[in-house]
Amino acid sequence: VFLPLMTLQGMEGKMFAPLAYTIAIALAISLILSLTLTPVMSTYLLKPPAHDGDHDTRIIQVMKARYLKMLHWALANRKKTVTVSIGAFVLSIGMLPFLGTAFIPEMKEGSVVPGINRVPNISLDESIKMEMEAMRLVMQVPGVKSAVSGVGRGESPADPQGPNESTPIVSLKPRAEWPDGWSQDDIQDAMREKLKALPGVQIVMAQPISDRVDEMVTGVRSDIAVKVFGDDLDQLKRIAGQIGKVAQSLQGAQDLRIERVSGQQYLSVEIDRQAIARLGLNVSDVNDVLETAVGGKVATEIFEGERRFPGVVRLPERFRNNIEAISNILITSPNGAQARLTDVAKIKVMDGPAQISRELGKRRIVIGVNVKDRDLGGFVAELQQKVGQQIKLPEGYYLEWGGQFQNMERALGHLSVIIPITIAAIFFLLFLLFNSLRFATLIITVLPFASIGGIVGLFISGEYLSVPASVGFIALWGIAVLNGVVLVSYIRGLREDGRSVSEAVVEGATLRFRPVMMTATVAMLGLIPFLFSTGPGSEVQRPLAIVVIGGLITSTLLTLVVLPTIYRWFDEEKVEA
Repeated sequence: VFLPLMTLQGMEGKMFAPLAYTIAIALAISLILSLTLTPVMSTYLLKPPAHDGDHDTRIIQVMKARYLKMLHWALANRKKTVTVSIGAFVLSIGMLPFLGTAFIPEMKEGSVVPGINRVPNISLDESIKMEMEAMRLVMQVPGVKSAVSGVGRGESPADPQGPNESTPIVSLKPRAEWPDGWSQDDIQDAMREKLKALPGVQIVMAQPISDRVDEMVTGVRSDIAVKVFGDDLDQLKRIAGQIGKVAQSLQGAQDLRIERVSGQQYLSVEIDRQAIARLGLNVSDVNDVLETAVGGKVATEIFEGERRFPGVVRLPERFRNNIEAISNILITSPNGAQARLTDVAKIKVMDGPAQISRELGKRRIVIGVNVKDRDLGGFVAELQQKVGQQIKLPEGYYLEWGGQFQNMERALGHLSVIIPITIAAIFFLLFLLFNSLRFATLIITVLPFASIGGIVGLFISGEYLSVPASVGFIALWGIAVLNGVVLVSYIRGLREDGRSVSEAVVEGATLRFRPVMMTATVAMLGLIPFLFSTGPGSEVQRPLAIVVIGGLITSTLLTLVVLPTIYRWFDEEKVEA
């Protein structure tokens, strides 16, 4: 059952493939021990019973008495029992569209990254001043322990953060010191309200680990990323603005962020060729003067031991820090005549692109948006529908959908392949065990019964159908099939001993009640702590535990009641003793 989980890729593979390996190794070792050590220990530790009987404890006796009443009623009302079971399964299938889909539940890391994106042409001094004010506002939020920030990118050239961006890391106090009833989402909302006072910024809430993982896996620090590809920046900017308006109007949208591709000021120097011709100059002469005056030019090399450094010369800052100063730069002609730069060129400041992003050689703009209090799949489906209805893309322009949604599509697509393979593998093993298609089909019917509880559990708890939930279904089916094998194999053994179908079913269900209940109960008890844990990572474990516990409740009940009820339909022939 767990072997298909080893084929998971990406982030879901990093999280759940070790689980599959661990369980597979543990089961292999337990199989060896059960065939070797357990029989030996049993001969030493187990004592013969004092009297005949099932030797059940008082609790088991009470439970078994009530179970046998239910079983006899089900056997006497076979059609009603099967109808109710099928109706429950159909009802649970009807709940699936209302569950919603997601990739992996957001893990609460205990730290928050309130990303601040400023206008591209902001000065460094003003950016630092704004960051200090932002940290002062953040520290006023209840539950905040400390805040550390940095403006621009680090020393790594792979860091895509621009100089107008900052990603402060805000550490939170222990939960006991938060305001009553507050969660991490409430603290983040309070930070948003405080940071709204900063002018002209985009605020995007994230977490340190998930922020970097999202960036490495998909290149975008958002739940959903709409990538617009095309050639013209103005068209890309217009389309991105339209998509941003549509996304902002949807329920659950927050932290909308449109990649800034304009707002950077450029100094444009348009050389008058007729004017420089009168002075006997060419364009390269003017460009050389500009390069030397503003950017600087290497004049010599300075040696210090075995090291050498280029010596760059340029005009003092007061002669190149504004348009007027640059306009008054003197240019000398070959005959000794001098002219100001403004006499031979038009100098102006104009707005231009802050950055031009490309992917596979194609220009693109990214619209990022986070989703709150709503499933990711449903939000993207609605956004895709409205974008398709309201926005018409010019020829040569197209959209790609990325972010966490891209991970979700890949993971669920992979699971849609390995889950049927898992079911087929279970059926094949059952056929090898019983050498009968009928009994393999009988036992495989426990899978729908198990799925009922898992689906209902997700619906009641408000969890989405995600990768952990899918892994939970796979684990649940393995346990459910094990219980079915325990029951059916024992009933079949009684039939081979000459018992009638009715006698074998009742006796087998009675004697296998305790093993089936023990298997299900032990599995449920092992997962109950996941339901109530609150530490980091508990959000990822909870859907898996909900599916397995809910599924075991229904699968155990229906395995002990429905499976004996329909057994007669699969074994009608008489068996001689």
